[in-house]
Amino acid sequence: MNKEIRKGSIVRKTKETDICIEVALDGRGKADIDTGVGFFDHMLTALSVHSGISMSIHVKGDLNVDCHHTVEDTGIALGAALGQALGDKSGIVRYGTAYIPMDESLVMASLDLSNRPFLVFNCDFTNQSCGDYDLCMTEEFFRAFAFNSGMTLHISLLYGSNDHHKCEAAFKSVAHALKTAVAHNTDGSTLSTKGVL
Repeated sequence: MNKEIRKGSIVRKTKETDICIEVALDGRGKADIDTGVGFFDHMLTALSVHSGISMSIHVKGDLNVDCHHTVEDTGIALGAALGQALGDKSGIVRYGTAYIPMDESLVMASLDLSNRPFLVFNCDFTNQSCGDYDLCMTEEFFRAFAFNSGMTLHISLLYGSNDHHKCEAAFKSVAHALKTAVAHNTDGSTLSTKGVL
């Protein structure tokens, strides 16, 4: 991994979405987000600011259908950009875990930048949506994000009642776990008994 660069950029165009994403792992969490889905923009901004990873995310999707393609494809492209920025994943802490409260809600996220993608998502929502964002897409976003970045990701809602709070705590807990995991380790080595990830 090049410690000086640590950036990734992805342009992804399909018949359903047109996406341009840039990430900078050491960019101090500057967010420039426009997906056309207000609540999703709010969540991605939280992911950027709280992880310390600067993110420029611009998406044009078929929102006349619903938000599904926009949200899932953003997860695909953002995961790919993160993976690109991490390179061979040497020189990083690799693991991160965070518990984030938001009022009555508490969410735990734990992740491993292992090149073994997996998602465990234990978070139930009461309502169908927050604004124009379908809450069921939260799991789809994180699955796409994890699988395209090579991340093992566990997200668990421990308790909570307000769907906005639950969803936002999920994004923020992933952000703080990610902040720990992408940090430079002490000697620049690859944290694996195999020697590579």
